[in-house]
Amino acid sequence: MEDCMSSDDEYYYSDLNSLDGLENYESDFQWVPPKGSTTQVITKESLLTAQREDLRRVMELLSLGEHHARTLLIYHRWDVEKLFSVYVDKGKAFLFAEAGVGMVEHQNHDSLLLSSTIMCDICIEDVPSDDATRMDCGHCFCNNCWTEHFIVKISEGQSKRIRCMAHKCNAICDEAIVRKLVSKKKPNMAEKFDRFLLESYIDDNKRVQWCPSTPHCGNAIRVEDDDLCEVECSCGLQFCFSCLSQAHSPCSCLMWELWAKKCKDESETVNWMTVHTKPCPKCHKPVEKNGGCNLVSCICGQSFCWLCGGATGRDHTWTSITNHSCGRYKEQEKKAEQAKRDLYRYMHYHNRYKAHTDSFKLESKLKDTILEKVNVSEERESTLRDYSWVNNGLYRLFRSRRVLSYTYPFAYYMFGDELFQDEMTQEERDIKQHLFEDQQQQLEANVEKLSRVLEEPFDQFTDDKVMEIRMQVINLSVIIDTICQKMYDCIENDLLGSLQLGIHNIAPYKSKGIERASELSACWANKASADECLPLDCGGTTQPDRSSGSGSSEESGCSSRKRARKEGLAGAVFDLNLPAEVVDRN
Repeated sequence: MEDCMSSDDEYYYSDLNSLDGLENYESDFQWVPPKGSTTQVITKESLLTAQREDLRRVMELLSLGEHHARTLLIYHRWDVEKLFSVYVDKGKAFLFAEAGVGMVEHQNHDSLLLSSTIMCDICIEDVPSDDATRMDCGHCFCNNCWTEHFIVKISEGQSKRIRCMAHKCNAICDEAIVRKLVSKKKPNMAEKFDRFLLESYIDDNKRVQWCPSTPHCGNAIRVEDDDLCEVECSCGLQFCFSCLSQAHSPCSCLMWELWAKKCKDESETVNWMTVHTKPCPKCHKPVEKNGGCNLVSCICGQSFCWLCGGATGRDHTWTSITNHSCGRYKEQEKKAEQAKRDLYRYMHYHNRYKAHTDSFKLESKLKDTILEKVNVSEERESTLRDYSWVNNGLYRLFRSRRVLSYTYPFAYYMFGDELFQDEMTQEERDIKQHLFEDQQQQLEANVEKLSRVLEEPFDQFTDDKVMEIRMQVINLSVIIDTICQKMYDCIENDLLGSLQLGIHNIAPYKSKGIERASELSACWANKASADECLPLDCGGTTQPDRSSGSGSSEESGCSSRKRARKEGLAGAVFDLNLPAEVVDRN
């Protein structure tokens, strides 16, 4: 097993903090992501760098300026591959026209401006040629009309794609012209315009999501490959990249959404009342039967039949109620039995889900005790010096306990009637349920074994006994990892893969746990480098007193979740942690 010893690092993974109701437990052992991490943390310092990476690719391929490249990327939601695909399949002309990039060949438009005055088609006034501006599409209007148009659009939140004022013209106005004209009349609006442009990279980009931490950490996460994954921010929060809720695989996002709602609201309380009480026909309060007679009385004084719920008099025998015939008995009995079965089924899965959630909490608290045992063992005189297997075993326990807890919400919906009633026959459902539950029971048994072995007082044992425990921890870790992988394969291929509806997808299983995103390095660390890397359209102008901190989480659309943090950048100062309307108001 020396080979297993040498590969102990294979079992390192990030500490868990994703079970319902659990806090994010800080880990003393930081998981080091492998080279070539597929997820990256975008901070406020690296946001402009991340944005310029995509801009540069488009600018180099299509030989465009930054304004036109940004217009194309915003239209295609910053999906560079999709943009290139459209370019290859349909050509540059279609690509530009669809996104609103002006294709007008600049003939001798300057000759039109040689005259001392021109007429603006918006205000129908003659204005000096110096007070008029022509866009890439060729339309020329006076600066006052342009400015008012820009201010209205920015106020309405449409500053990412401000169209030309000309009738039926879809061309997008040049950002530099927008900034120049608006800053003369309303500098705060120009600042808001820059803010919205920065927002676009995160809010409109399907590969980037804000970290949903509370309070907001100021970071965003960018994934390079599949967006169906679970990630860990540098702040320590683990979450599902697709739905932004806590990491919940092997549940699909829809399953977890339904389960979380079911656990939080009082739907099951109502279900219990449906099973065990009947509404009074007079005051409609729930009445619980506490005796064997089917004639019950409410506190309001109304008597009614327990079988059908109909109001009756008080005269009755053991077998009948005077002047009352219960014709709905079978229907009511059927509904009550079904409600009772549904309630018991929910309680079965919820109790086991809650048990593993509680076990995770206790094991997380037990971690400090176990690590103290490691310290004691390392200090005593012994031939054993390597106790990394304890840390590896702990992380494997946390990871597998989390997976195990979420298998119960998955099973509740997978083999119930709420989502897949028409997808499987009862025979197919039973076969798949038995297959899944066999793997679930194997995982549960080995997880409990690993938990029990790690709780052993190995700091008091002899070296031989410690070696025996070490081998058990390593073997159980390998077994649990194998079972988890097979269970995920079963879910993806045999259970969800055979369904017609393709909306239920799960994040893939990763042996090392949820990957911690690596930080995207900023190309500017000081003002000098900022002048090199700052986009010409986003920070070239000096704005009044605010900090340009656009942190990966800062820009704004999601800024309502952020805390105000300010940072100056190369003369451009605006706080991307504040909502745009607040910045405007201030």
